[in-house]
Amino acid sequence: MEEKLELIATQTLPYNEDLYILIDFLNRTLKEKKVIFGVSQRNDQMVVSIYEI
Repeated sequence: MEEKLELIATQTLPYNEDLYILIDFLNRTLKEKKVIFGVSQRNDQMVVSIYEI
């Protein structure tokens, strides 16, 4: 069965290499709550996205 992701919110922040560590922590901690966090880099900015399964 394929799970669909629904985008809940996004936030753009200044680049910070430690943000990947935070996103990994959140995903491991909240995976049972059916929430997934993503992070992408756009130039000198980071975009954090929150999805609901």
